[in-house]
Amino acid sequence: MNHSITTSSLNQLLGIPRDTPLHLDEMCKRLRPVLYPAPAISDRLERFCQALSASMATLGIELTTPEKGSLPNGRFRPGTVILAPGEFPDNLLAINRVSTLYNNIIVGIYDEPAPLTPEATAQERLDIIVRRLARDMVHMLIFVTDHSWTLCTMNGGVVTLKGPCPDKNDVRCTLVPKLTAQVVPPKPEDLDILHPAKQDEPMASDAMAEDFLLCSALWSNSSYLLTHTSRENLPYRNDYYKKIVARYLDERNGMSYGFFARQLPVKTEAAIKQEPGPAGANNNNAKKTMLPVRVLNQTYLVPIPAVTILTTRSGCRKNNLNTKTDLVEITLNNGRISMKTAGMLPEGTTAKPSFDTLTIAAHALGNALVASILKTAKPESSFPRYLERHGASMTHWHGVARKEHIPEGYFLHGENNPPVSCSTPQSAAYSLLGKIEALEQALEAEIDYQGDVHLEPNHGTNIVGTLTLAETARILRQYQNAPNPRTPPLQK
Repeated sequence: MNHSITTSSLNQLLGIPRDTPLHLDEMCKRLRPVLYPAPAISDRLERFCQALSASMATLGIELTTPEKGSLPNGRFRPGTVILAPGEFPDNLLAINRVSTLYNNIIVGIYDEPAPLTPEATAQERLDIIVRRLARDMVHMLIFVTDHSWTLCTMNGGVVTLKGPCPDKNDVRCTLVPKLTAQVVPPKPEDLDILHPAKQDEPMASDAMAEDFLLCSALWSNSSYLLTHTSRENLPYRNDYYKKIVARYLDERNGMSYGFFARQLPVKTEAAIKQEPGPAGANNNNAKKTMLPVRVLNQTYLVPIPAVTILTTRSGCRKNNLNTKTDLVEITLNNGRISMKTAGMLPEGTTAKPSFDTLTIAAHALGNALVASILKTAKPESSFPRYLERHGASMTHWHGVARKEHIPEGYFLHGENNPPVSCSTPQSAAYSLLGKIEALEQALEAEIDYQGDVHLEPNHGTNIVGTLTLAETARILRQYQNAPNPRTPPLQK
């Protein structure tokens, strides 16, 4: 993982807490799991939980009892992860004992094969997973058999690991990152909501609107775009749990996955090479507001501009976009995010920020940093000029990019990062840090930088750069001709 930007700077730039664990060892140290079994569990689940406890112990993680992991009022302590093997009656569901909807991850563990078939599309797999999550009011699922165990997450991610019991390496490298941070929507206190656009004011220019619409049309027949899962028709046990899910989703009508975005043009200033003087003094007299960024053993002082992005709103159907109602504008300025919505929305439609808002802002900020550094490190580069005139596009979907589909001038990163869930602070941090890693690859290869491909293990892919949304979509349509398009392989 790239260490070009400090954790303190990540906090100032994006509001990412300084103690956010970004490395596996840090994640293990922070994890606080509780074993909360159903009244009766099978022998297979008993063996699985014993092996899980032993593997965690070798990593320095204590799997505690519900009594140790609870407050005096009987509710689980904030920040604990509840591992819940077996089938529970309504009154004993772990959700009844959490302290907060947004600071306790619940994992259901089941003695059965994962209810997924090789023939299922990505959307069908997601719908099956989300229905089970809603039925049991959990955030993740683990299915255990005699030969394997399968982890399913609410973003549709499915990971099958060999063996009936978890070993140390699988727990450390796959399970722990998923348990480190919870998938939550942006909180009201995390961003400023601006007055909506006037009723007749378009959210996008004609050219940008056309790009969004063409992109949507090109994706419309793709089995890789997870479009929308409504919360209304999920198999809730009762209305109380239905209301909890509505609160958890901040009253969204469902969940859609991925995003399309266009960063608006941004003018950047050239970065300043830091030239240390005697005793490490800085002879540049740079302003304190400049960000130190380490690139190929050279520190640059980079001015931080405000960045603005047009992106799809949470819950919209990305394969059938309406640019008058389905776009929101987000701006990152001085570490604070603001959002402006369309002026007139149809009845029953709410404009909510994407779960990935922080990641979107991180990509836009990263583009600006790269442009600023390139103005100094490689003045002939075309990327800064393109960003100033046209902005950049961002495409995120829950699939895996193949090597042959990476556009010329784009550089891959992230494949070795811990497989955290989407919409987490870690995901945003990896997006920004990886952008600098991609820049380093371009400079070392002496190739004109055009963008980056951020691979998020067990999750999805972000393609960000000078291609339009439609041009990116055309490249990705090649998935339809892959030998097995339902399960694209992970390739660098």
